[in-house]
Amino acid sequence: MSRTCSVCGRGTTSGNSRSHSNIASKRKFSINLQSKKVKGKKVKVCSKCLKTENK
Repeated sequence: MSRTCSVCGRGTTSGNSRSHSNIASKRKFSINLQSKKVKGKKVKVCSKCLKTENK
């Protein structure tokens, strides 16, 4: 299973990692996924969705 939120569908994004000499190399920004039980099933939910769910 890929690293995507099962609620909002948000996943990893890509960008550049910059060195001191400003050379760009590709990198990934992963989201903060937590595995939680919802209605007896384990789902991967991002922390942003957990925060709004608690409200």
